[in-house]
Amino acid sequence: MLRTGSPWRDLPEEFGAWKTAWRMFDTWTADGTLAEILHRLQAAFVAAGAIDDQLWCIDGTTVRAARCAAGGGKKATRKNLATTH
Repeated sequence: MLRTGSPWRDLPEEFGAWKTAWRMFDTWTADGTLAEILHRLQAAFVAAGAIDDQLWCIDGTTVRAARCAAGGGKKATRKNLATTH
């Protein structure tokens, strides 16, 4: 799962069928349910003093992608046509 970025088909069995989990995620994103869950969790953590209500974030700077994921392609040695033919 770490290598592939956790596709829906790789969800653990305890979450049920991956299609059902995806459908719920898609529906909850569209109707604002996930945004409301985030809002309530933030409010609870702010009230408990666990986070600052002015500054909070999820840091994704350690997530790495292969060079080809950015469109850079693989390093290749250019061949000189004069020496290879």
